[in-house]
Amino acid sequence: MSERIETVVLDSEGLSAWIAQDRKLLAMLQVFHGMGADLVIGANTIVEVTHTHAHMPRMNWALSRVKVEPVTEQTAKAPAELLKGAGLHGHKYAIDATVAEVALRQPKPVALLTSDSDDMTKLCGNQVRIIAL
Repeated sequence: MSERIETVVLDSEGLSAWIAQDRKLLAMLQVFHGMGADLVIGANTIVEVTHTHAHMPRMNWALSRVKVEPVTEQTAKAPAELLKGAGLHGHKYAIDATVAEVALRQPKPVALLTSDSDDMTKLCGNQVRIIAL
């Protein structure tokens, strides 16, 4: 990865892979850490990842190392506009849109680690480097 990245945004799959200590993801995070990139998630990603089998000590450790962006009225309205612009709608895309909105307002260049590269590309356009997990 030759391009410098300022901010790395993780979606729920990215955060889950980090908590599960997925080797591929850990290797990517090591590269980004070496660049001095900040790790960011949206607050609702925590909700999406938390379940009865979640490894809470590891999740809390991961959360202590990321910037968690809050969900506010303003940050909820912007994703609705992103969905409209991308021709998407419904609850299936709602959290994806909030993750995209978080990525779009971070210091650039931004990389988004996601399991949903097609929808994230529609939502972010070419403003964010989408990295499929």
